[in-house]
Amino acid sequence: MSARRLGTVCWGVTGLVAALTAALPATAGTCPASTTCSTTVTFTVTAPDGLTITVPSGPVNIGSGAPGGQISGQLGSITVSDQRATLAATWTASVVAATGGFTTGGGTAPETIPNTAVLYWSGAATGTTGSGTFVPGQANAAAAQSLDLSRTAFSKTTGSGANSATWNPTVVINVPAGAVAGVYTGTVNHSVA
Repeated sequence: MSARRLGTVCWGVTGLVAALTAALPATAGTCPASTTCSTTVTFTVTAPDGLTITVPSGPVNIGSGAPGGQISGQLGSITVSDQRATLAATWTASVVAATGGFTTGGGTAPETIPNTAVLYWSGAATGTTGSGTFVPGQANAAAAQSLDLSRTAFSKTTGSGANSATWNPTVVINVPAGAVAGVYTGTVNHSVA
């Protein structure tokens, strides 16, 4: 047989083997009787939504009061949803009032209630899902904190997997004695990390 013809036959055999190999399903191997044959199986658990916080869009009216008094009301439900499905699924939700405080009219000094006069307490969770420890930043009115600084509103300190927590915080305004009458507007800002 000529070298050229032999080469053609070899290439033909190689192509046939490759085609047969591609057509055969993958196997775990061949095992003798009374022996366990194992196949490795993989799959992926996805975490599509990550870590989010949902707050009332507002405006939220928490009531009215006289100069030198207090105004107190609940903001509505705040929810942290943690769909990261991590082994250490912990998070901290923070809250702070806008730097400029709450203002009416032209926002002059008598028309401004500073954020030092704005207090916040989260209270206990109104609902949770998942495992772990959920901790309110301020469990009751006695623990209320001013919102001139960033404060912990709620946190999850232990646990794994998907989880969520909802709370309905209370905001308290210490109205200055020199405040003028009017509808005051400002923001209370939540975040989670």
